[in-house]
Amino acid sequence: YETFSKRFKDDGISIAHLSRLTKDKERKNISSKLKDGHIDIVIGTHSLLSNKILFKNLCLVIIDEEQRFGVTQKERLKNLIANSHILTLTATPIPRTLHMALSGIRDLSIIASAPQERLPVRSFVTPFNDFNVKEGINRELHRGGQVYFIVPRIRDIKDLHDKISLLIADTSISSVHGRMRPKEIENTMMDFYEGNCNILIATSIIENGLDIPNANTIFIFNADMFGLGQLYQLKGRVGRSNKRAYAYYLLSNNREMSSSAEKRLYAIQSIEGLGAGFSLAAHDLDIRGAGNLLGDE
Repeated sequence: YETFSKRFKDDGISIAHLSRLTKDKERKNISSKLKDGHIDIVIGTHSLLSNKILFKNLCLVIIDEEQRFGVTQKERLKNLIANSHILTLTATPIPRTLHMALSGIRDLSIIASAPQERLPVRSFVTPFNDFNVKEGINRELHRGGQVYFIVPRIRDIKDLHDKISLLIADTSISSVHGRMRPKEIENTMMDFYEGNCNILIATSIIENGLDIPNANTIFIFNADMFGLGQLYQLKGRVGRSNKRAYAYYLLSNNREMSSSAEKRLYAIQSIEGLGAGFSLAAHDLDIRGAGNLLGDE
């Protein structure tokens, strides 16, 4: 929102932003202006798909992180954009979207070139044990970096916090998850961004939108519980500078994996290099199938 505001500051273009954090009074004001056509550009979250939000003349819809939108939300979008242009952006298109592109229902463009000096992230699928975790964390901390530790469930955070505290002495550990207050999440992430915290334990809440160049090692606990797109997006949180980054997909010794989980982890480990999201999405299409293009399935 701030970027667009600066860019169109002198062009007389009206811009607004809307999310679940927007206050009710402001939300009603924005909704009214959208209906009357007094706002030219609106930037928002899933809140824009509410039945209460109406547009006077919607011509262009741009969806970032398209893989985060479900079938119900896509159906709502269809009603919104009957006579509009639509551009969807994603590093890992969901199987149904990829199938539509490969079938010619949608046009497809691929950006395969990586930013300058960017190095591929090294990926390892390995059992969860003290040695692997300690070695990986110490390697990153000794070169002045920071570490992500991702868990599938909020209840896993405390146990991992205690274990890492025992393994690594004199280090600062923070945690973040979706049940925390927005201000608390913001403060925790700012501490991590500014380097006041060395290790961040988090749920998949950090899957998108983070750019912290100094964090170049990520551990994903119980990696078989995440989807293929999620694993790739989480891997993308590291390696955002000219330093070599490492992604460790940790497996529990107490639970047997499903065959589809094995295929996901094989795919994520076997595909190296930058800009591999399209290839990974093709694997996801093979594993899950395209579904029903005209219905909810």
